Amino acid sequence: MVIAKSYSQELNLPVFTQHLADNNFVISPTYAGIGDNLQIRANALTQWVGIRNAPDNQSIYADFRIADRSGIGVSFYNDKNGNTIQTGAKFSFAHHLILDYYTKQYLSLGISYNINNFKIDINNFNTNYENPTLDPFVTDDRSTSNSNFDVGVLYRNHGYFLSFNANNILEKNFDGDLRKTEPNQLLNYQIFTGYTIKGPKKSGIEYEPSIYYQMFSSDKRSSTDLNFKFRKYNRNEDYYWAGISYRFLNDQMLKPLNIGPMVGFKKSIFYMGYAYQITTNDLSGYNSGTHVITIGLDFLQGISNCPCTQSAVHK
Repeated sequence: MVIAKSYSQELNLPVFTQHLADNNFVISPTYAGIGDNLQIRANALTQWVGIRNAPDNQSIYADFRIADRSGIGVSFYNDKNGNTIQTGAKFSFAHHLILDYYTKQYLSLGISYNINNFKIDINNFNTNYENPTLDPFVTDDRSTSNSNFDVGVLYRNHGYFLSFNANNILEKNFDGDLRKTEPNQLLNYQIFTGYTIKGPKKSGIEYEPSIYYQMFSSDKRSSTDLNFKFRKYNRNEDYYWAGISYRFLNDQMLKPLNIGPMVGFKKSIFYMGYAYQITTNDLSGYNSGTHVITIGLDFLQGISNCPCTQSAVHK
């Protein structure tokens, strides 16, 4: 249950494997504008299927390049967890720099402005023997709004990448807030790193091992994902991919919290991916796992004049 709390109702989108569906913009504003398209990705996440009122999330992301060295992006989300509903948006900007042209070293800086709305859904409130009447103070779907900022930095060197994010850098203002028992410090840190390894020349094959780490500043709880992906491109730059993700809490090193496969493909401008995660803790007897579906479109193809924002050549 710790991991569910850490990813829900804290000005944070639940991050499972959405970023591995060829959409790193999910976890870092620094990726905005990297690539040759206006990229749109929509995700539907259903956690712990079989458990009533388990977390359920829908989100959409879009980012594109402006000029040659900058990018902007936006995301919207709806997150329902039991009788609470959280909706919000992020607006992001990134600027990309060349550290060394010949060795293909690039540095990207990004920032996001976040706005979040939290409300209590009283439609499912029922009376029972212990509580024959509803709380008279709960008379409507009370809501409150918060805003915050994320900042990030991304370093790339050939196939190697390393991003660092500080999310929700401002403390939460509790004036008029419904959640006074929550920590006012929502700052959390995320590190995403990996290496894209190209297969034999002209094979169109890539291998990508990666690690995703997240730590919450309020109580130091943290988790790590170990991921591996395989891609196969054709002559038209269409591709299919498959992978696996393995998550554990860092105070239970290498003891899996969930583990699951991922598959997907891109054909022309259309993208689709699916991920399934098997719960391996005590909740495994009560649910059939977590499902994530991603669909996307890539529009307005145009190669940048700056290599710092160009897509990698997959040949």
